[in-house]
Amino acid sequence: MKERLKKILSISPLKIAFSVILISLFLFFVDAPFLRFMELKSLDLRMVSRGAVPAGGETVIVTIDEKSLSELGRWPWPRTTIAKLVDVLKGYGAKVVGFDIVFAEPDANSSLKTVAELSNELKNAGIRDTRLSGLLDEKKKLADTDAALTRSIEKAKNITLGYFFHITRKEVGHLTEPEIAAGERGIANSRFQMIRGPKGPDESRLIRAYAAQPSLPQLTDVSENSGYFNAFPDSDGVIRWSPLVIKFRDNYYTSLALSLLVPYLDWPMVVLNMAEYGVESINLDKLRIPTDESGRLLVNYLGPARTFPHYAISDVLNGRLTADTFKGKIVLVGATATGIYDMRVTPFSAVYPGVEMHATVIDNILHRNFLIHSGWTRFLDICMIVVAGLIMGLAVPRVKAVAGIALSLALIGAFVAANTTLFVRYSVWMNLIYPVLTMMTIYLGITVYRYVTEEREKKKIRGAFQYYLTASVINEILRDPSKLKLGGDKKQLSVMFSDIRGFTGISEKLTPEELVRLLNEYLTAMTDVVFKYDGLLDKYIGDAIMAVFGAPLDQPDHALRACRTALEMMSELKRLREKWAAEGRPDVNIGVGVNTGDMVVGNMGSEMRFDYTVMGDSVNLASRLEGTNKEYRTNIIISEFTYESIRNELFCRELDAVRVKGKKLPVRIYELLGEKKDAAEWQEYVGRFETGLAKYREGLWYEAIAAFRSVLTVKPADYPTQMYIARCETLKENPPEGEWDGVFTMTKK
Repeated sequence: MKERLKKILSISPLKIAFSVILISLFLFFVDAPFLRFMELKSLDLRMVSRGAVPAGGETVIVTIDEKSLSELGRWPWPRTTIAKLVDVLKGYGAKVVGFDIVFAEPDANSSLKTVAELSNELKNAGIRDTRLSGLLDEKKKLADTDAALTRSIEKAKNITLGYFFHITRKEVGHLTEPEIAAGERGIANSRFQMIRGPKGPDESRLIRAYAAQPSLPQLTDVSENSGYFNAFPDSDGVIRWSPLVIKFRDNYYTSLALSLLVPYLDWPMVVLNMAEYGVESINLDKLRIPTDESGRLLVNYLGPARTFPHYAISDVLNGRLTADTFKGKIVLVGATATGIYDMRVTPFSAVYPGVEMHATVIDNILHRNFLIHSGWTRFLDICMIVVAGLIMGLAVPRVKAVAGIALSLALIGAFVAANTTLFVRYSVWMNLIYPVLTMMTIYLGITVYRYVTEEREKKKIRGAFQYYLTASVINEILRDPSKLKLGGDKKQLSVMFSDIRGFTGISEKLTPEELVRLLNEYLTAMTDVVFKYDGLLDKYIGDAIMAVFGAPLDQPDHALRACRTALEMMSELKRLREKWAAEGRPDVNIGVGVNTGDMVVGNMGSEMRFDYTVMGDSVNLASRLEGTNKEYRTNIIISEFTYESIRNELFCRELDAVRVKGKKLPVRIYELLGEKKDAAEWQEYVGRFETGLAKYREGLWYEAIAAFRSVLTVKPADYPTQMYIARCETLKENPPEGEWDGVFTMTKK
């Protein structure tokens, strides 16, 4: 179990991203049904969000609607009515008329039946009257409505009859071979005129039919053209594809929409272009129609029902329309009345006339308004899955959790917007679901990974540093744990030591409880100041405080932070002294030493127990400077290295050049007085002091004494000045041997 947990924790965000990408690509190639379903629904949503697009105007629909049924009677109507419709449309100047109706059975006509029965009775009775027989024949012709429709179709020469295919063997189980052959003859005029492509192409994806159901032979014999009107919905019942080619036996046949375009475009060559993988495209002369491998066109629906003009048949027959309503147009005849028409489900509507779907396909082809979805878009889909997944995998781990949510939503939103723009403006259908799910899954995977690993690490860091760092520094480290390098690291930092003067004497005046209470109050106040400037509380050493600035969080102004911490500690001490004096507690004073330099920072100690701390000569020098305050009776002493970093912001007085105990090289030390803006408070006596210090270093004892005494006229109680006067008096009586360097050697820590 422990080893398994280690393996889980060894997983990186990038590995999670790669794993999700590979799974997404696998599901994409196997075309997972559920994800395919989601993608189809997203396509519908994009189409609906695009809104309705106006039709080109070449196609109109003449409908068997409620109004026509009310005026002309219930369906089916006599074929004479259809014949009259053909004649009227021809008179209106319609260029092509297509029927989304099949006239498969003879018209049920009672008059024709009566004439036939009368003829049989006369024949059986042996009556041979040529005049009567001629009259009956004449009545028979008038009563034969199918013949009337045949004559109208033959005369019009612009009729395309619709038919349908039986697609499954079960549907044709009742048909004989002669019947199937007769159906094949009835649709011969809808075959593709030319097939181009390699020998033996892969036809496994093509739709295959087992029989055709055309109109009556007498109608098909005189019609110019025909086409099937089969529709094949997707798994969710929505029709998104229109099959432009179906294979029946050894021939390929055109759909009703495609067949109507042939006479409309003045009979161009209809070419089926085959490739090794199936159908490549279809050509109407120079007009190329893109299809998938099955020969299906992706229907670019223009809007909801009635996007194309609808006219009631009753209005057409009764001459209620203007003369140019159908002139030069493609006219589709179909049913839209409730209960008799074939309802279709489309992205725009759950109730959509099937006849209008054919009109949409015609409009798509005429205006080349195709939805682009081909092999190269599939390749782009694969690229987007990979690219989107990698962007998410690289971007999310670089931000914190809350920002990760916003970033993920922004990336997903940007992709969805770009995808939708491609669809709306350029009619390119690129996969939306797989890249989005890939990005979402990667985000969730990385979030879980963070919860299991990074949050545990943050808890560990917070627990380790909550007593040493201010909350703002801890939070910054937790946002970017890489800033905290465990182990030794050499860095330039600033270290501050502070200590209570005469603590032993103070402790003797107080009971243990009072001492603890006073010390806790003091340390709390001083620690708050350290945390205010985002310092690292390294440790308490009895009554002493050690703080580090510049680690673990990088702080370019660490020297300034350390010095301002020292100044504010003195201000806080002043407040405490006033409070303790009122309470009758002992007076307390402190010394502070600050040094800046290179030191080693990191976790120091054993494998069982360690502390995050700093080590090095620069740390030791800071400790010595804190003790040096006793020599000069000052409160804050900083080294020349710290002074160089803060000289433009803070005001200091150079005290001396000293050689601290344990060091051979001298260091210039400075008394930190305050902010530069308050320099006027110290400017006069510091200037005189520096004059005396310069004379002192030149070995001019009398001039130095005079300069230092002038300091006392401004600040009588200044101990460093008094100390230098005493030194000069001693050196005047006992001049130093050898060359004078002005360096004072410390003999105490």
